Amino acid sequence: MKYISTRGQSPALNFEEVLLTGLAPDGGLYVPETLPKFSQQEIASWTTLNYSELAFKIVQPFVGECIPADDLKAIIDDTYVEFRHPAVAPLVQLDHNEWVLELFQGPTLAFKDFALQMLGRLLDYVLERRHQKVVIMGATSGDTGSAAIQGCKRCNNIDIFILHPYQRVSEVQRRQMTTILADNIHNIAVKGNFDDCQSMVKASFNDKSFLPEDRQLVAVNSINWARIMAQIVYYFYASLSLGGPMRPVAFSVPTGNFGDIYAGYLASKMGLPIDQLIVATNTNDILHRCISNNDFVKHDLEHTLSPSMDIVVSSNFERILFDCYDRDGLAIGDLMTRFQSEDVVLSNSAFASLNGLFDSYTVDDGQTIKTIEDVYEKNEYLLDPHSAIGVEAARKVRRSYDVPMITLATAHPAKFPEAVMKAGFPHEPELPHHMSSLFSDEERVDIIENDLSKVHQFMNEHISS
Repeated sequence: MKYISTRGQSPALNFEEVLLTGLAPDGGLYVPETLPKFSQQEIASWTTLNYSELAFKIVQPFVGECIPADDLKAIIDDTYVEFRHPAVAPLVQLDHNEWVLELFQGPTLAFKDFALQMLGRLLDYVLERRHQKVVIMGATSGDTGSAAIQGCKRCNNIDIFILHPYQRVSEVQRRQMTTILADNIHNIAVKGNFDDCQSMVKASFNDKSFLPEDRQLVAVNSINWARIMAQIVYYFYASLSLGGPMRPVAFSVPTGNFGDIYAGYLASKMGLPIDQLIVATNTNDILHRCISNNDFVKHDLEHTLSPSMDIVVSSNFERILFDCYDRDGLAIGDLMTRFQSEDVVLSNSAFASLNGLFDSYTVDDGQTIKTIEDVYEKNEYLLDPHSAIGVEAARKVRRSYDVPMITLATAHPAKFPEAVMKAGFPHEPELPHHMSSLFSDEERVDIIENDLSKVHQFMNEHISS
């Protein structure tokens, strides 16, 4: 398996190389040169597999010969040991042919655990084998940071620097990051928004001169291909749980950075029968506007009750545009360069392709609260605000009630008590027992101005020798 850049000007890499690489040298994102394809018969034969066994079937073709099969199996088995539910990704039924897929059973109560628990173990394995030390730099709107720290904290060969927007993540999200007090973990609160943090990460991958000569910069944001790879698995798992592949299913995905829904798109390309893919956004709706109306114009960021989706520039969107432009890297390079400084539109053929692949819908804070309230009143099931956006979008643009609709429930409601309380819930939802000390644990965080040079200076001073 080889990986190529969406901008077409960088050499192809194998899995191990792409694991240790963030952006391609040409500024693009790495994608598989070709996708593994599974027949309906082969997918049907996986019905009895548990989550870990299924993950090996799907992940192994992407890894190829870079990691021996027995070692990869051990890595994957270890990935899910800290998940609280034996099913790893259980389904809960809300109504006739309406389900939520609980992706918050991992150690940080968010779907990011699926990818980052695996990524941390893959990095640990590869770096030990290579006798190499690296620097991880990531930006988070709330969940990626804590999941990255939990996934990578045990690795002796990594210094972790996670940027989050100062005072713009929930208290639970912040404390999940700042209460891990290992010497190799550094939380940076940037006096800006998430897009500022993400821009700093991208700029750092384009110019790594601030690093010591013996260090490589590694991405944990979803620009790292391994994260997308790990997320493909739960689409297959959910489908198989509801009669797939003989019975097609539909998915609604709350998303801001497009990585989670892109994994569903890949699952369909690999042979999984998916009838509909819905992109669900909050009022930061560039994805919905582009998919529905070819409006690819950046608006000012709005702060909402679903902060993990408060994103204007969706980094993974470039991956799907690459396919919509028939994998023309030069066209993507030109489009994304112009997007940074001017209003752009997609070509007619690219827009038609994108619009044919996805449906989309945007949900504001008022409707988010109402959906949390309505679902709890009917089902006594409590949604977090991001998952509520997915449920509401599914109900608004669902094509068929004969096809099971699965909304990805991306976070535990205890992470977002403000939204839950506004929906009329009588008290803050409780954290699981393993997090009972979260609000009393010591925190460590460094607050830095929205200035890339100051962030680089801090990182350079704190990289271990």
